[in-house]
Amino acid sequence: MAPVTAPGEEMHALVERLYPLCRSITGDGVRATLDIVGEYVPLDVHEVPTGTQVLDWTVPQEWNIRDAYIADAGGNRVVDFAASSLHVLGYSVPVKRTMPLAELRAHLHTLPDHPTWVPYRTSYYRPEWGFCLAQETLDALPDGEYEVCVDSTLADGHLTYAEHVVPGQVPDEVIVSCHVCHPSLANDNLAGIAVAVYLARWLAERTPYYTYRFLFAPGTIGAITWLARNAERIDRVRHGLVLACAGDPGQLTYKRSRRGDGEIDRVLEHVLTASERPHRVVGFTPYGYDERQFCSPGFNLGVGSLTRTPYAGYPEYHTSADDVDFVSPEAMADTLAVCREAFAVLDRNRRYVNLSPYGEPQLGRRGLYDSLGGRSDAKEAQMAMLWVLNLSDGGHSLLDVAERSGLPFDTVAAAADALGAAGLIKA
Repeated sequence: MAPVTAPGEEMHALVERLYPLCRSITGDGVRATLDIVGEYVPLDVHEVPTGTQVLDWTVPQEWNIRDAYIADAGGNRVVDFAASSLHVLGYSVPVKRTMPLAELRAHLHTLPDHPTWVPYRTSYYRPEWGFCLAQETLDALPDGEYEVCVDSTLADGHLTYAEHVVPGQVPDEVIVSCHVCHPSLANDNLAGIAVAVYLARWLAERTPYYTYRFLFAPGTIGAITWLARNAERIDRVRHGLVLACAGDPGQLTYKRSRRGDGEIDRVLEHVLTASERPHRVVGFTPYGYDERQFCSPGFNLGVGSLTRTPYAGYPEYHTSADDVDFVSPEAMADTLAVCREAFAVLDRNRRYVNLSPYGEPQLGRRGLYDSLGGRSDAKEAQMAMLWVLNLSDGGHSLLDVAERSGLPFDTVAAAADALGAAGLIKA
C-alpha cells in the first residue's frame, strides 16, 4: 500500500468534516455536503424539481429532518438523532406519538449479530417511519410507554446534484462518479467523494487530453437524472469510473463495465497488474453502484467501478462501524494513486500510423539512438521504439503495444513521443 502522503491526510480530514451531516437522496444534507466539496473544487450545482420525469423514474419529494428521538417515561432520550444520523430510518415521515414498547418494536431496526452497531436503513419510496439502534440498547429497554418523535418534512422540493469539469484538449469525456446520499458512513460514500475531489485537483494541475466530468449525485436516482438531462452529451462519453468504498483496509477491486473489454477495463487491469498491488478484477453484474445505470443496455457506456472491498463485502458495510476510524489516509492515498496511474495511461493511449512503414527506418541518423546514451533503460527504450514502429498501423494502441511487448506503458509512450517528434509516426 502507498505510504501516507499529504493528500491521504487531507482526504481523511475531508471525510471527518463530512461525516456528521445527515445526507439522503434529496435535502439540505446533500446541499451542505456539496457546499463543503465546493470549497475544494468549483461546482456547478443543479436543482431538479419534484415530479420531473427522468427516464422511467420520477424525482421524489424532498426530505429534510430537524430532530428525532425515542424518550422513556422520564423524558430521557434512549435513541437520539442528534447523536447519529443513522438512528432514523431514512426518509421517515413525521410522527409524534406515545406508544408501548410492544407496538414500537415494529418500527425498530437492529443488528442482532453485531449488538453494539447501529444499522443504516431507508424507506425512500414508501411512507414509513422508524429508528435504527444497537441491539444492546433495545435489549435494555423496559416495557412501558415511550414518546416517539420524528420532526421531518416530506414535501415538493428538488433533487440536488453537482458537476465539476476539468477541461481537456478534446471534448470527448471521461466521467468520474460518486454518490452523496448516505448519512454517516465513512467508507461507503465519503471516502469515494474525497478521492474524487483530490483526483479532480490533480487533473486540474495538468493539461489532460480528455475532458473529465466529475458527478457528485445521490445514488441511483441521481445518475438516472443526470443521464435523462444529458442525452445530447452521452455520445461524448468515452470512458467512466464509479468510485466507492475507497478507504477501507481491503485490497483494491475493479469491476469491469458491461462491455467487459472496454478501454477503461483494459487500462485498470493493466495498471493494477503492473503495480503488483494485491487486487481483484471481477466481471460486470447489474447490481452495485451507479455503474449499473451508465451500463444499462440503452446507454452501454464504458464505465467500470473501483472500490477496495466491494459493495456489501465487509461486516461494517451500512452500519455505524463504518466510521472515520474505519477508513485510513493510507488506503485513500493508495486508491487515489491507482486512479492517477490509470488516468495517466488512459490520457496517453493513442493509435499511431507509421509514416515510414517499408522496412525499419534508420533511427541513428535521426539521433534517436544517441538520445538513449547513458540511460539505464536504454535497451528497453530501444525495444519500445521498434515495437511502436512495428505496431503503428492505425489499429493498435500504445496499450496494445505495452501488453504485447511486455514493456512498461510509460516507456512505450515515451518512445511514441520521440518517434512522433522525429516525424516517423503520427496519431
